[in-house]
Amino acid sequence: MDPWRYSTEGISVALRVTPRGGRDDIDGIETLANGRSVVKVRVRAIAEGGEANRAVTELMAKALGVPRARVKILSGVTSRLKQIAVDGDPKSLGDALRKLTDAKPDTKD
Repeated sequence: MDPWRYSTEGISVALRVTPRGGRDDIDGIETLANGRSVVKVRVRAIAEGGEANRAVTELMAKALGVPRARVKILSGVTSRLKQIAVDGDPKSLGDALRKLTDAKPDTKD
């Protein structure tokens, strides 16, 4: 099951974020112990003062080719598990996410 859901405004995406991850990158899809799928994201920024959240929104906006203002954190501001919303064409955003995550294997930590 994909870790994103489609809506009329765009998509919402479940993320697992690793702050201070050495680089800004999307590492693929991971299935958590509870069976939930998430997109694994790592950022160089530290999880302090909202820096990691800012880095996540910038990374996702750049990766999906949308302005940063179209990416919002819906939940999980202080958690590694986050839900973000990306405004735009749901089909093209979903296709872009699939391309970004398909090349990377589903992993479990």
